Amino acid sequence: MPLQVLIVLIPGGLQPARNLWLAWITMTTLTASPDPHAALKKAAAEYAVRYVESGMTVGLGTGSTAIFAIQRIGALLQSGDLKEIVGFATSRASWDAAVALNIPMLLDDLPQAIDVTIDGADEVDPQLNLVKGGGGALLREKLVAQATAREIIVVDESKLSPRLGTLHVLPVEVLPFGWLSQARFLASLGAKYVVRQTTGGEEYRTDQGNMILDCDFGPIADAPKLARGLEARAGIVEHGLFLGLTHLVVVSGPNGIREMTSDNPKS
Repeated sequence: MPLQVLIVLIPGGLQPARNLWLAWITMTTLTASPDPHAALKKAAAEYAVRYVESGMTVGLGTGSTAIFAIQRIGALLQSGDLKEIVGFATSRASWDAAVALNIPMLLDDLPQAIDVTIDGADEVDPQLNLVKGGGGALLREKLVAQATAREIIVVDESKLSPRLGTLHVLPVEVLPFGWLSQARFLASLGAKYVVRQTTGGEEYRTDQGNMILDCDFGPIADAPKLARGLEARAGIVEHGLFLGLTHLVVVSGPNGIREMTSDNPKS
């Protein structure tokens, strides 16, 4: 998409214009690529916002689905249908999008508990376990998922899977220092990995300055065992297996929206 230049003249100074500019840039960037599932993602995300109530602290997810929830929360705050909401972002991109929409934000030290988080996922199994990290924010997303009272995941039907690893590679965030050691370790576990790159062909870096190795394990027979093995390895910062953290999955498909619930999240 060719770069467009937007000039905004708004009474009240530069800050309102800057916020509108940031909102336009964020939304344009996240929606520029054709996405056949965009309408379904939007429907699921906007449906999930019904669980956000005035006065809540809300975790704001990252990615092409979560952005629709952020936009909806911003619109409801502007209309007055939601009041006294404060957000906590799972990435710099989500922070920028929320600030551009005038959503009040908590500082990065997370000074209070999170009531509800709305986020997306790359893959969801029948037990509501997830693969996440396609957007590169897996460490912050997992921290927020563990800190929230209710984790709501929004997906379209294409993300539903009989077993994790069937549809999506597993992102593994590693320190740049000694990263080839972690690559050899992952290979020893059966993974075929690639170093994630940006669209410009440069080595991708997370918000923490780490690398991501996208690991193809195939369908994962024992996700908890794999998770334990990855967590025990120095140099592996985080992995994209989100096990037992999800309370509710909102699924959008051609026939409408449905909910999938978990009896024992965070067990």
